[in-house]
Amino acid sequence: MTVAIPLTTDALTPQAHRLIEAVRELVEISQGTITVEPAGQFPLDPEPGPAGPEVRMLTSSRQVLLDGEALALTRLEFDLLLFLAERPRRVFTRGQLLAGVWGYEHTGERTVDVHVRRLRLKLGGGLPVITTVYGVGYRLSDDARVVVQANE
Repeated sequence: MTVAIPLTTDALTPQAHRLIEAVRELVEISQGTITVEPAGQFPLDPEPGPAGPEVRMLTSSRQVLLDGEALALTRLEFDLLLFLAERPRRVFTRGQLLAGVWGYEHTGERTVDVHVRRLRLKLGGGLPVITTVYGVGYRLSDDARVVVQANE
């Protein structure tokens, strides 16, 4: 894991010292390494957002818009996409998705595969929104532009 803490002055605040000590303790526990790089090593401007179609999820009305066009999703497809969109960069096993989206684990895990495949087809093949992590499960793609918003 990489933690970048941009410091704006040469003097560290007491909070920054405590944070650095806490990180060092965590590193020592897991036998990792810690490096301190001089200022200017990290870009100040955030990287531009991902390119490709935007998926907008309107949670109140349970609508999904793909570049402004409404998509007809089933209840489970919507819930699956929302579950992943609310937890970006996390990988979920099929069992975790069954428990989190379906609310039970009594169904076969291949049910998740079927719903992911159908959801991918409806979202189009231009940009993968759901990524397969082979041997583990599924996650929201880093390149996916998914916006979750509550509409009135």
